[in-house]
Amino acid sequence: MPISFPTTLDLGRFLPEILLTVFGTLFMVLDAVLQKRSKNLFGHLTLLALAAALGASLYAGSEPGPAFGGMLVVDGFATFFRVLVLGVGMLIVLSSYRFLARENAETGEYHALLLFSLAGQCLMASANDLIMVFIGLEISSIASYVLAGYLRDDKRANEAALKYFLLGSFATAFFLYGVAILYGSTGTVKLDQIHAVLTGPNAPFPVFVTLAAALMLVGLGFKVSAAPFQVWAPDVYQGAPTPVAAFLSAAPKAAAFAVFLRIFTTALEPIGTAWEPLAWGSALASMTIGNFAALLQSNIKRMLAYSSIAHAGYVLVALTARSDTGTSAAMFYLAAYALMNLGAFAVVTHLSGKGERYLTLDDFAGLAQKQPFTAAMLTIFLLSLIGVPLTGGFFGKFYIFKAALDSHLVWLAVLGLLNSAVAAYYYLRVLVMMYMHDPSQAVQEAEPLSHGLQLALVLPALGTLFLGIFPNWVLEFAGHSAALMK
Repeated sequence: MPISFPTTLDLGRFLPEILLTVFGTLFMVLDAVLQKRSKNLFGHLTLLALAAALGASLYAGSEPGPAFGGMLVVDGFATFFRVLVLGVGMLIVLSSYRFLARENAETGEYHALLLFSLAGQCLMASANDLIMVFIGLEISSIASYVLAGYLRDDKRANEAALKYFLLGSFATAFFLYGVAILYGSTGTVKLDQIHAVLTGPNAPFPVFVTLAAALMLVGLGFKVSAAPFQVWAPDVYQGAPTPVAAFLSAAPKAAAFAVFLRIFTTALEPIGTAWEPLAWGSALASMTIGNFAALLQSNIKRMLAYSSIAHAGYVLVALTARSDTGTSAAMFYLAAYALMNLGAFAVVTHLSGKGERYLTLDDFAGLAQKQPFTAAMLTIFLLSLIGVPLTGGFFGKFYIFKAALDSHLVWLAVLGLLNSAVAAYYYLRVLVMMYMHDPSQAVQEAEPLSHGLQLALVLPALGTLFLGIFPNWVLEFAGHSAALMK
């Protein structure tokens, strides 16, 4: 069999992952070599690397098509998620400057791990082959496990990393078993070819394909913290460094949902009636467990963790719709959720103090009196998480429930709306603490916002309002991408 070398076009379509990997490796070398350096050097270089990867993603998106024999495919869908996770990475770097300086933990290792994780997520977004999906998933996950325990002297971080690693490895095994069964049933691991086999005259016995779909749903359900595979999320979010928790809530989740959508709405779409009840049940359980558990939390990071479980349920509603409208609604919602959740975590990073001492809801008391700008930014994010009009969260939920109704999932849409009403209580509780109580010790000791944190608040706030006022700009691109994905 002749050896085929990658073409220039292949390399161009794979350029974002190449740049992220090269820069990440370079940071690890520089960290060991440079003795005297600016404390923000690696942060600045990481932003440069992410900007280069973002440009490469847009360049690759201008030349869509398959790469490396069809193992990767660059289309509007892949470009959307590449840009989304890289944008998340930039916001995480901006919110990490103050945190790393405060904890005396600024190293090249942190930023290298961030780039490696993003490289895996970009690979997941463009994968058209289940083996490539698995490779991207592992690259992203392994770097994320280490990031969760980045503060090595913090017992909470050590516990979070260990739990994340053990449960993540277990979930990956489920996914890989599903891949093996699907390969044995169809004779291929390429998504377009799996779809062709399942719709052809020699379609395999449906029981095995359904079992494969169920196993892969378990593996991916863990990655997006969907119920009943969500037990890791509250402990990991609480124990991990706050910028890392913010990263885990947005970028890996978006990449995992990209895989979810590409596999289940393309390769496994012919057996949609078999896996739809599983997705229906997981969506409802995620929304219900996430929202009702969040009501009981006094730790802000645990509250946001349970909130993220509920939001995973909303996206699963769109997946259950099994339509182009559902896919585009999921893409829009993931973009809106990333912005509002990163902004909320940036405020938590700011107020938590050295050693992350101030993480209770009471610590946010009186924030509007001492730092009205910070309180105003958090208000925008919380209102968007509730789904108040003129925010991205409102239109995200609107399009998701519309997709559910269009697909005759009336009960799921009704139960989702009721869950949204429940969620309003624990988000509004934070607003009451900020505006109707005297300043807490955490608020009184809080330093002024750094330039990095100011950007990490202003940019997501502007993005949240933009998606709430001009949703069609993103929704039309998402709809076009969803239609061409099949």
